[in-house]
Amino acid sequence: MDNQNKISILISFGGKLRQLRLAKGFTQEQLANELGIEISQISRIERGVINTSITTLYAISKALKIDISELFVFDTP
Repeated sequence: MDNQNKISILISFGGKLRQLRLAKGFTQEQLANELGIEISQISRIERGVINTSITTLYAISKALKIDISELFVFDTP
């Protein structure tokens, strides 16, 4: 997988996270507080700037009360 594909996946994933977070009525600040992480980390994940850990993804799914697989249902270019 080339670097451009990796970036595309991170951006698509971040967009999906943002969509799910908003659908559940969370602000970035509320989600960050729930997870015990910095707001900027949620922002960076949603913008596709960082590739976060599996444990953070698991915590996000629990906070949003969704199955973790929902985070990975997105289209990539």
